[in-house]
Amino acid sequence: MTRCRWCSSDPIYQHYHDHEWGVPEYDAQRLFEKLLLDGFQAGLSWITILKKRERYRQVYRGFDVSFMAAQSDADLQLLMQDPGIIRNRLKIHAARQNARAWLVLAAHGDPAAWLWQFVGGRPLVNHFTSHAEVPAITPEAKAMSKALKQAGFSFVGPTICYAFMQATGMVMDHTLDCFRYGELSGGPAAVEQQ
Repeated sequence: MTRCRWCSSDPIYQHYHDHEWGVPEYDAQRLFEKLLLDGFQAGLSWITILKKRERYRQVYRGFDVSFMAAQSDADLQLLMQDPGIIRNRLKIHAARQNARAWLVLAAHGDPAAWLWQFVGGRPLVNHFTSHAEVPAITPEAKAMSKALKQAGFSFVGPTICYAFMQATGMVMDHTLDCFRYGELSGGPAAVEQQ
């Protein structure tokens, strides 16, 4: 079975590639989780985050936005001592700030629809033959990053936003030789990219 070249032989990575990456996600709670996890990834490998994802789910109570937004500085200091997560002060504080910003977004409408607007509400399907062709940043990711920053989010640069868009199926970047390409590229709601 041929997978995207970035996917290693690690079973956790393969499961993520085969069942999650590039699959359109419209659930606001899951989008929130993935946005924060992509922020935690900044400067690290994705497999590092995947291996810590269950611990993140525990300490953030399933990425409960209200719980995270209400965390005190003392709560964040305790998180800094948890070896099961990335113990980066800026990222831990950003997670609380992002939860607060998410609540503001949610007070004005559906955050999922707001995020999906950057791709016109449906997946953008690319047709890359190799991983080398896949961009790190696109105009859509730049627009999302700018809007998220204006809404009070941090750790949402354009590279992080594009990784988030790939992970949540807003863009479908499985390469042509990957078995998931055929499974995810033919949806009637998708928009063909050149």
